[in-house]
Amino acid sequence: MSGSRSSSGIPGRALLAEFVGTAMLVTVVIGSGIAAEQLSPGNTGLQLLQNSTATVLGLAVLILVFGPASGAHFNPVVTTVDWWFGRRTGGLPLPHVGLYAIAQILGAIAGAVLANLMYDLAAVDISGHDRATAPVLLAEVVATAGLIVLIFALARTGRASLSAAAVGAYIGAAYWFTSSTSFANPAVTIGRIFSDTFAGIAPASVAPFIAAQIVGALIGAALVVALYPDVEAAAENVVVPHEETTFAEIKTAV
Repeated sequence: MSGSRSSSGIPGRALLAEFVGTAMLVTVVIGSGIAAEQLSPGNTGLQLLQNSTATVLGLAVLILVFGPASGAHFNPVVTTVDWWFGRRTGGLPLPHVGLYAIAQILGAIAGAVLANLMYDLAAVDISGHDRATAPVLLAEVVATAGLIVLIFALARTGRASLSAAAVGAYIGAAYWFTSSTSFANPAVTIGRIFSDTFAGIAPASVAPFIAAQIVGALIGAALVVALYPDVEAAAENVVVPHEETTFAEIKTAV
């Protein structure tokens, strides 16, 4: 692959895509939550509808925009499972998993700060929203497992081009059918610490949430292997294919 690279060999544009994409995802989640609180005070159901609708649309757009550069993981558990499945077939190398995760976490924090500033709030306002109850943590296991199964099933069956719509739709549905409103993402969970608003999460709830997400990722990966034993063949296509494409190839395709 050509282009700017970090010292580890990963394309710099991939890390930039993961940073900006995750930042914008958290901005969408938190910003729409703040707007919902202001537009519909006291009406939690309507606030959740507004928040989930913005997240569905925003996530789909972000996957379309950043997918060709990095795969549009925006999620450390997706990146880690992608490495695990592709480790024997030349997929994402282990050092790149750490770089992706750092870019995603820093992006998530930046996204929370940006959302706060857009609504004239303190740039950093630590959330006091405790969420770590047993039913909610179970919901995070379910939400994360479902997300992993969806992403890797689409990749393995040659339908990764549907990821933007399918992942957006799944997260939108999981906002409503899970009691956790489907964080399903350690980076986004960490980012939400920094906004004491509708979508925030208290620091004390973060470790249990991430533990539940890891368990969900393991369950999801096991289900993927059971359903698609040769899933490692699709490791390069998660969340969407992101092989380097030259301008000349684009012109030829057109």
